[in-house]
This record gives sequence, C-alpha cells and structure tokens, in this order.
Amino acid sequence: MTRSISPFLPTIAALALVLTLPANALCQIDCDGYRYRYTGAFDSFDVDYDLPYGENINSMLLSEELVADVYTPSEQSDELRPLVLMAHGGFFLGGSNDGLDVVSLCEDLARMGYVTASFSYRLGIDNLFDFQTSFVEAVWRGVHDSRAAVRYFRKSVEMGNPYHIDPERIYLGGVSAGGFIAMHHAYVDEDSEIPTYIDESEPGLGGGLEGLSGNEGYSSDIDGVFNIAGALQTADFLLLGDNEPLVSIHGTADETVPYAEGEIVFTGIPIIDVDGSSIVHAMADFVGVDNCLIPVEGAGHVPHIFDESYYDLTLSTVAGKLGEWACEGYVPVCGGYDYTAETSVSEASATLPLLFPNPASAQGRVFASFDARSEWTLVNAIGAVVERGVAQAGDQVVWSGLSPGWYALRSAAGSQALVVQP
Repeated sequence: MTRSISPFLPTIAALALVLTLPANALCQIDCDGYRYRYTGAFDSFDVDYDLPYGENINSMLLSEELVADVYTPSEQSDELRPLVLMAHGGFFLGGSNDGLDVVSLCEDLARMGYVTASFSYRLGIDNLFDFQTSFVEAVWRGVHDSRAAVRYFRKSVEMGNPYHIDPERIYLGGVSAGGFIAMHHAYVDEDSEIPTYIDESEPGLGGGLEGLSGNEGYSSDIDGVFNIAGALQTADFLLLGDNEPLVSIHGTADETVPYAEGEIVFTGIPIIDVDGSSIVHAMADFVGVDNCLIPVEGAGHVPHIFDESYYDLTLSTVAGKLGEWACEGYVPVCGGYDYTAETSVSEASATLPLLFPNPASAQGRVFASFDARSEWTLVNAIGAVVERGVAQAGDQVVWSGLSPGWYALRSAAGSQALVVQP
C-alpha cells in the first residue's frame, strides 16, 4: 500500500448526539468511523453457498436456476447491515459467482461489515452471425437476473431477515460484464430505454424492465452503483432524474472494454460501440449525479485479479464510496487508501491524532481526532504556521479550503504528514 488514511472517529459530543436522535436514525449507530471501510472491523466471515434466488429461460431455451454465494460477518449482531450485490465478469460467455474477480472482494467487504452476495446470471452469446444483437440480449438477461436478486433479498427481509439486511442500503456492482449489468440495472429505468434489439416475445427476454427471473412484487431499486471496467451501451441512459451515485475504476489501456468511447472487441472481432467509464462519468457530471472515477493509467482489463497493488486500489476505491453511501457522517473518499489500518474506535491511539482523509482533497475537509489533550500546530511545506490550537481528549479539529500541497500536523506526540491534492 502506498497511500494511507486514518479512520474518522466520532467525538464524545457526536456520541451524545446519537442518544437524542429519532428512532429512524438509529440505523447509523453501526457507523463508528471504522466499520464499512476497514477490513479489521470483523475477524472472520461465514459463507452460504449456492443460495437459489430465481429462475428463468437461458439462451439455450432451458430453464436455469440462479444462485448466490452470501458472505456475512461472523460476529452476530442485531444491527442492520448494508447489502452489496456483485456480478462477476466473463464476457457473458463464462465466469461464475465464485470466480477470482469477485471472491476476494466479497470476502474483504464482509470483513468490513457488509453482507455481500456474489450472484450467478444467465450466460450466452448464442448467435455468431449477429453478435451485436446477441450481446445486447445477454446484457438484458443479466439485468433481469440482477433485478431478481435485489428483489430476493428485499423479500428475505420480510421472511425473518436472516442476514440482518438494511433494505434502505442496498448497493450493486460488478466486474467487466458485471459492470455492464450494474450500470444498466441502475440507469435503464424507463420502458422507452429498453434496447430496440430486445424481442420481448423471445423466451427469457420478456417482462419489461423487471423481467421474469423471480420474486415479483418487491422493489429492485438500489442505492448506489460500482463499476469495475464496465460500460453502458450509451451514456444517454444516464439522464436527468437518475440519481444513483456511481463509482468506477477502469484501466486507461483496456483493450477489451474501452475506457472512453469505442468498440467491444472479442477475439479481435468488433461487436458493438459502447460508452466506457470516462464517457459515463462525464455524463454523470453533466446531469448532476454524484460520482467518482479512478482512471488507472496504462492498465489493461481488470488488473486487480493478478496484481496486488491494483487490487488494493480497486477495493479501497469501491469501499471508500460504499462507506460514504452507507453512513451519512462519513467523510467522502474518492481513491485509494489503506483499508488494512488496525486502529478501531475501541483501540484508538493514545498518542498521535488520527487524520482523515489523507491524502485529502482541496475541495473537501480534513479531520483530526484527538484522544488526549494536546497543543497542536499545522504548518505548510515551507514551515509557515497555517493554524494552531489546543485540543482536549475527544476533540475533533476540522480544516477546509486547504491549498494543495504538503503539510505537517505537530502535536505533543510528534509530527504527521498530510497531503492535500488538487
């Protein structure tokens, strides 16, 4: 790991405030500043394999059972947990819910405190003479299946809620083909947007936006989307009125799914023009959708599978935004950080104050949490004093509008570096 931030710890005053919150706000008690962003939140996790969540006709005109592997933190808790559903990659021809591209992500997110569900979906590009139509049909089957998966877990809440899911915090994402599914699930939300390639009279393609993969009568709405090297058929799907926040990470040298506008290519054969992550996020900026894009300069397609540094960047990019979406008080993070930090609320350092985020953004805020009384001074790269003060145990100091550059926070315990990026 080359980047590091410290967790955002609630102050004593903030904890007192929780006691005065109305009942509908108590779901945020789990947001302790550490959970949902750091893998040290839980020591272990449990997995329920191949849980059936739906069924539909596949590209071979056979009925196919759809399943999910569900990862949950091992520690029992009555607190409601955010749910993260994840779709694997494989070009709609292969891949599985226990593939290398998704398993580690599911495991680490479970250690952070999420319930994660890696789900299967119907595969098959079955018409080699009309690859374009067949590809669009495959995406559409996947979207119908993802909608059924979301509905299944909302249904499970009414059936005793065995996974302690918070139905108001459900997020969907995926890798490559799974990224296609997640973004089309979120942003194709009007009948007029159903692709003209889709013949709803064909078995397995009917049912309009929601499809017929199961669990009808429950909502398939999601509260946020993450995309790892996926694309939209057209960024025009992301129109005014769409408000699901989006985070993406994508290699700029991806030759399978274009980072910008371009063609999907399979074994050297161009299949269909799509809008990659950079175009989608430009549209998100235009229509005012909260979004975060991390371009990985020079990287190819889904490098996180085999490269540890890319994996660290991918997981922390996704978890940073998921934590922000799940917890109203969390500081926004867009980019990589050290998700393995071991400091927790109950194990806070008695010496150095905790800085969050670090690196920080010039447009955001920086928090310093103190657990012991200390005089402190913030100086810039040339040693000029920016601000100084005295913090009591439990105090939190907040800075905003810091100019880009290097800083040092000096306290009784020592000096800490702070980086503020443009």
